Amino acid sequence: MRRDAGSDASAPAGSRITWRLTGLPAPRPAERLGRAVGLRVLRLPGIRRALVIAGTVDRLRDLPHHPAAGQPVRAATVVVVWWRYPGLGWSGSVGTLPQLRRHRVGLPRLRRGAATVRLALAAPVPLRSAVRAALRALDGSRPMPSPGTADVTALGAPPAYLPAGATVLTAGPLPERDEIRAHDLVLDGRDATGPQGERGAAYGVRLAGTGHAVTTPAGERLVLIDAERINPRGRLAVAYRPEAAEISLEFARADRSGASRFRGPISGSTRYGSLTGPGLDAAALAALRQVRAVRCRLVPGEHPEQTAGLLVQLAATGVLVHAPVLPPAVADLLDPQLRALVTGQLPGSAGSAGRDGPLTVEARSVRQRRAAMRGHAAGLRLPGLADGGLPALGRPPSVSAVLITRRPELVTSALAAIITQTYPEMEIILGLHGIELPESARRALSDAGRPFEVLHLPESVDFGAGLAAATRRARGTLITKFDDDDSYGVEHVWDLVLARHYSGATLVGKGAEFVHLDDQGVTLRRRSGIPEAYGGVVAGGTMLLAKSDLEAVGGWRPVPRSVDLGLIERLRAEGATIYRTHPLGYLYHRRPTGHTWDPGEAYFVDSAYSRWTGVPAEAMGDEVTPPSTAAASGAAGAATRPAGRPPS
Repeated sequence: MRRDAGSDASAPAGSRITWRLTGLPAPRPAERLGRAVGLRVLRLPGIRRALVIAGTVDRLRDLPHHPAAGQPVRAATVVVVWWRYPGLGWSGSVGTLPQLRRHRVGLPRLRRGAATVRLALAAPVPLRSAVRAALRALDGSRPMPSPGTADVTALGAPPAYLPAGATVLTAGPLPERDEIRAHDLVLDGRDATGPQGERGAAYGVRLAGTGHAVTTPAGERLVLIDAERINPRGRLAVAYRPEAAEISLEFARADRSGASRFRGPISGSTRYGSLTGPGLDAAALAALRQVRAVRCRLVPGEHPEQTAGLLVQLAATGVLVHAPVLPPAVADLLDPQLRALVTGQLPGSAGSAGRDGPLTVEARSVRQRRAAMRGHAAGLRLPGLADGGLPALGRPPSVSAVLITRRPELVTSALAAIITQTYPEMEIILGLHGIELPESARRALSDAGRPFEVLHLPESVDFGAGLAAATRRARGTLITKFDDDDSYGVEHVWDLVLARHYSGATLVGKGAEFVHLDDQGVTLRRRSGIPEAYGGVVAGGTMLLAKSDLEAVGGWRPVPRSVDLGLIERLRAEGATIYRTHPLGYLYHRRPTGHTWDPGEAYFVDSAYSRWTGVPAEAMGDEVTPPSTAAASGAAGAATRPAGRPPS
């Protein structure tokens, strides 16, 4: 029997129901150091000075739920013992802190090591605010850009799903302002039994915000998670293999003394938690990165919101969750797509044979985490509750899909890949590079039901200049690039937007892991970087970034080729972060001719570790269904927008 460094020798007391994850694999070397250090908050001699020591950045993200998070400090030193640079050229800066007077950031000389942030303030601020500013210098994450957002404030203990950028007031009256309301949404954790959806002159909506759920103005309970903390970041490819660990989730009720007694033996490492707590911590998240599935045979009916919150957190990490029997009170709180996946049969169980087994498991993992985030991510769902008179706050960020092509035979099929995307808030910017619009493509655009614009670009214009011209016409908050000769799954844009939300990276994309050799009719899978991780390169046909970030670094270079690399180099020079999400839903085609970079087919064949005749459905995400909850309001809004603009 093994117990990791963060687990107690017995289950924690103080709550009616506790849970444990058993059978976890042994921690990897870097994680062992992180567990040994954990998260510690020390009071230093002097007036309101604090020292925060965290084993990893993930543990530093747990601080908002630490008992000392609300204590006022005038000086804070934050140390991350095991830190690594999030990208090439990284030089992070401290986040905004109103009372900040001096700061100093110390980073290791090598790519990894200890990092330190020292802050000195003119007036006390809560420790959580100081750490949030320090995090900006260490992880590079930035909030999702938006043309309009709601101010969120929490009263009392912050709920587990609260995004890091929200205001937390532990004591004192709410401020009021005459000219505008001080806050748009107030999550009141002090009186969860009071009136729900109460509106006042100073505030848009006041809701009960305790635990893992919030009551909507319509009276429904909505389970939420903080996807910036709970997500598949760092998930390992070994988790999809047949030999990967399958663990158990068990629940136990506390007796009168407060002790919880679980049934059955313990195997492997174990993590304990309470249903009244924030759920998964950094140690549990790190352990789950190499776990294929978690099975839960019995799910309690008590505390349905907290139980559903824990299941959603597990699903959002990418580990397959199997709970075939759910109490109705718990099942009703899950997004319909997620509920169907959690109660359905698991693929790729231990001992299964077949070359496609790991890919089937990976595809199921992607579908599950996608449903968990679209249906329950607080950053995407909470703004929509701010005021029923502002439905735009509940829509996902708008995206402009840019396609530049000079091959008329590929225009219609390339447009079809964009039109069939399930993402609701998307417009199409089509640049015709020295060609005319085929009639079939004209009909496809007219019937698409999406806003679009067609630009006629002279043949003499460089590809980079053409992309710049298309970007100028884009109205979306985010820009994504499509290539005319590649294939895309219908959930591709959703995957990129979700990755931008939970990674906070400047640029997100996918790797060209799936390569289709058209003349042979086979699909190869090769190693192309590390998915669900910060890195240096993504496939050019999958790039997504904010229009403002694109313009801030100078936009596209006016060159005929390697335009994608030119943008990445500009981003690196500015210290931006680049994140590579999972590769599913993007297929890179190799044709006998027409490529500016042609190393020969042997280059791809030699680096491949899997091979299929045709295209495997799992690689394209063909089994997915349109989102059932989060995109509904956005789809309704998209239907009211103009269907297109005439060619220019």
